[in-house]
Amino acid sequence: MSFDVVGIGEHSCDEIIRVSGAVAPNSKVRIVGRQSRHGGQVSTTLATCASLGLKAAYIGAFGADVTGAAHVPQLEMRGVDSTHCVKRRGPVRSRTAVILVDEHTGDRTVLWDRDRQLDLRADEIPEAVIAGARALHVDDTDPAASLLAARIARRAGVPVTSDFDQIHARTTELLAAVSVPILGESMPAALTGETDPDRALRTLSRPEHQMICVTLGARGAMMLVGDRVYHSPAFPVTVVDSTGAGDVFRGAFIAAMLRGDSPDQILRFANAAAALACTQEGALDSVPNLDAVSRLCRAGL
Repeated sequence: MSFDVVGIGEHSCDEIIRVSGAVAPNSKVRIVGRQSRHGGQVSTTLATCASLGLKAAYIGAFGADVTGAAHVPQLEMRGVDSTHCVKRRGPVRSRTAVILVDEHTGDRTVLWDRDRQLDLRADEIPEAVIAGARALHVDDTDPAASLLAARIARRAGVPVTSDFDQIHARTTELLAAVSVPILGESMPAALTGETDPDRALRTLSRPEHQMICVTLGARGAMMLVGDRVYHSPAFPVTVVDSTGAGDVFRGAFIAAMLRGDSPDQILRFANAAAALACTQEGALDSVPNLDAVSRLCRAGL
């Protein structure tokens, strides 16, 4: 079976704790609600792709624990294939996170934990599945696996999108391996020293990049294609929880890219999906469907 998009990277079981205000050092903040939900940046991106009509597959490792056992069915029920996932034996814990959400702004702080035994081995990465896909999506949770998968995809002419939002020892190597970098808001300035997103993207751009994009939160998103910069503003919504919004953006970006949309249409579609995600709690549970995203796009800003 061939897939439209294959993803390698983070999955997570999230405990979302809503608090009465921003969490500052040496402060006391009241908890106003808590829920257990499923997420993870690559899992959420793939669930978005599936919700928007693509055939999506996740490749990752889970611990033999309750958390891992619960996450796989969550992917499957959302249309994400898990055939190529692996289960670790022994006392390996699946990835978890505690997410603190400010009930007034929807802003969140993520406290996460991941066992390095969840890293994929080279023989656990199915070359034929990646080479036969229309797109590969990776993050920097497991850099070695992401790099190997990206190189397989690039050799097969498969575009590689990314979710990079923190600087690591192998960030420069990862950026060179992907063909469509999608970066978190702080990344371009941190990598280049350029505070202007336009100049930062131009500094980061390489010949192997088909396009390079940065998400800008409430300011929307920006993308460099060739020598032209595109900017698309965010859709105004009442933010309930921003968890997963960037992941949903990337899933919608991939869907629009694969159907051949123009750069400005890709950004608008992705911004609409991310805006809708902000109106719901959780990550996987905030994934919008195609009708909802299309309606918001048509409604205008």
